[in-house]
Amino acid sequence: MARFEIPDGWTAQAYQFALDPTPTQVRAFRSHAGGARKAHNTMLAAVKAVMNQRQAERTYGLTDDELTPALGWSLPALRKQWNARKHEVAPWWAENSKEAYNSGLDALARGLDAWSTSRKGTRAGKTIGFPKFKTAKSRRSVRFTTGTIRVETDRRHVTLPRLGRIHTCESTRKLARRLEAGTARILSATLSEDSAGRWHVAFQVLVQRAVAVPGHIGAGEPVVGVDVGVKADSLIVVATPDGRELDRVPAPKSLTAAQARLRALQRRVARQHGPYDVATETKQKPSKRWITQQRRIGRTHAHAAAVRRDVVHNATTELAQRHRVIAVETLNASGMRSAGGARKRGLNLALSDAALVQVRRMLGYKTTWYGSVLVEAGRYFPSSKLCSGCGRRKPNLALADRMYVCDHCGVTIDRDRNAAINLARLGETQRMGATGTGTGSSPAATDSGGDGRGATRESATTGVVNAAGEEASTRHQQLLGETGTVSSEGEAA
Repeated sequence: MARFEIPDGWTAQAYQFALDPTPTQVRAFRSHAGGARKAHNTMLAAVKAVMNQRQAERTYGLTDDELTPALGWSLPALRKQWNARKHEVAPWWAENSKEAYNSGLDALARGLDAWSTSRKGTRAGKTIGFPKFKTAKSRRSVRFTTGTIRVETDRRHVTLPRLGRIHTCESTRKLARRLEAGTARILSATLSEDSAGRWHVAFQVLVQRAVAVPGHIGAGEPVVGVDVGVKADSLIVVATPDGRELDRVPAPKSLTAAQARLRALQRRVARQHGPYDVATETKQKPSKRWITQQRRIGRTHAHAAAVRRDVVHNATTELAQRHRVIAVETLNASGMRSAGGARKRGLNLALSDAALVQVRRMLGYKTTWYGSVLVEAGRYFPSSKLCSGCGRRKPNLALADRMYVCDHCGVTIDRDRNAAINLARLGETQRMGATGTGTGSSPAATDSGGDGRGATRESATTGVVNAAGEEASTRHQQLLGETGTVSSEGEAA
């Protein structure tokens, strides 16, 4: 099947709305999510059984032609096997939409493909493990690609297959206006539940939009550098190549602010009748008060995430609209939190609370909306260690050193501002097409900046492992607008 290609002048965008369902609709939501989990677990068990059987038969000395036939891992193959088994394993399957089961099968197909390519060394990033069975505690989510998917004209309701008309907590006018004007087309709808127990629907939409900045937005500097950090006063620091600091966005520290409430809730829930009896080491039915406390903990985490997301959305939207070239760092945030133990507990909490990767991710799609250019510095570009005055590189710079003092020229400057200036000069190099960054770093030929001169590689690389005896499978293609659980390219700002 050919890939779906986005037409020129159009872009894929997501519109998410909070829902206000009735108790009957909530039960239907959970039934659909349970159906997806059932399909995923059933076919995962079948895949593992066939793999184990073939492995055992090889020890008997059987040839490949004599082995049990392999089970295909593509979505069509898994769907065919599910349809042959569903009457026996899920006699209630007709109560839910077919898209519910298709969502679970698609997630399994993607997981198997990711594991397969990771074992062969053809997938970038960290090693991917074999798919695991989903439990009732897993995130509930269902994706609809066919059937009646509609935003009602009253702008207060949406319609989904088999679920009917659902009231929304907020107006859908942003999407409804585009649909009425013919400048948008819905590709799919994803129904999901957050940690607070609230349900949302996210529409993946093909939007026709002009690459332009709104008229009420004033023009900013042509080139800026953006340094991200974890300090309370410097989540985002914006500077120009000539050394001027334009903006400094403080970190919301929403998770840190919620720690007192979380401690109180978790201490209370530890004294209640939970799902596990420590004395007998057996499972048990939790009390209603324990369930109520878990919901309160989930709502607290959801509020902290919403506050953090709102601050980053506002900051990145303003950056993408006001400036033409934006240079940012490419940070390995998960690697920064992977080691250190108890001595790094406070730093790991601050890194999680800052959501450093979200800044670059949001700028990635917002710059395409407003016609600006995003320059991503290499992971080992020493933006903090380079002197913005003379271009010399400081050999060692501790995390506690908040002021940068150059040993060569004697300049003293705020550490985050110095890094933002170096990133801005890297972005200026990309804009002017020069061969150097102006700060002594290596040239960068594309929108992904160079690694810098003599940068220290502080994180180890993962060796490539070649797998032998992999089960044959069909490569699963990720299609835009087809059935799947892939997230949209962007979110509505």
